[in-house]
Amino acid sequence: MRGLIAAIGLMIMTTTTAQADYVRVEAQGSVQEVSDRLVAAVENAGARVFARVPHSKGAASVDMALEDAELVIFGNPKLGTPALQADIHAGLVLPLRVLVYDDNGQTVLTYESIDALFDGMNIPADAPFRGAMSGALSKLTGAAAGS
Repeated sequence: MRGLIAAIGLMIMTTTTAQADYVRVEAQGSVQEVSDRLVAAVENAGARVFARVPHSKGAASVDMALEDAELVIFGNPKLGTPALQADIHAGLVLPLRVLVYDDNGQTVLTYESIDALFDGMNIPADAPFRGAMSGALSKLTGAAAGS
């Protein structure tokens, strides 16, 4: 019984930790409008949008229902290249990604924190690009949120 209680406690802690790795920003407007604002903010900042993945349209293409959701993938080689130079495994998590989705009528932008992205990699905690990436994600999602 003690082992079961410990396992449940570990599961709760893991869930809480995993959720803490994501940053949630509530937005004004539809998923499409917020995604469009995010793309515009990224491009206006001099970064590049590599892809827009419309998850809900993919689901609809196989006759499955999914609340409106789109993943925007973007980056800036001036920030990403130093991360890759520090640890090539950063290529597994870069370029950056923001998920825009409908959460029970509330449009939300969510992204993984930079600390979580680079966890376990040989990337110094004080590397300047980490702060720049974190600041960019905050600024870009804030602009997209319309607040």
